[in-house]
Amino acid sequence: MSPGLAAVATGLRGFARYLGGVLGADAYAKYLEHHHAAGHGEPPLTEREFWRDRTDRQDSNPQGRCC
Repeated sequence: MSPGLAAVATGLRGFARYLGGVLGADAYAKYLEHHHAAGHGEPPLTEREFWRDRTDRQDSNPQGRCC
């Protein structure tokens, strides 16, 4: 791969990570990191349980968001 193409690919990957962070796509990974760092005794939620809990909390306590 040429250096120019590698730089473009690196830039696109960085932008994709940024966009995922803005949209909350990395929330489960952050939850797992926090759960591990905090030393909780119980196992973490599964990804499906995490997203269900998150949407239920957002529905029961709406805050400023676009939609």
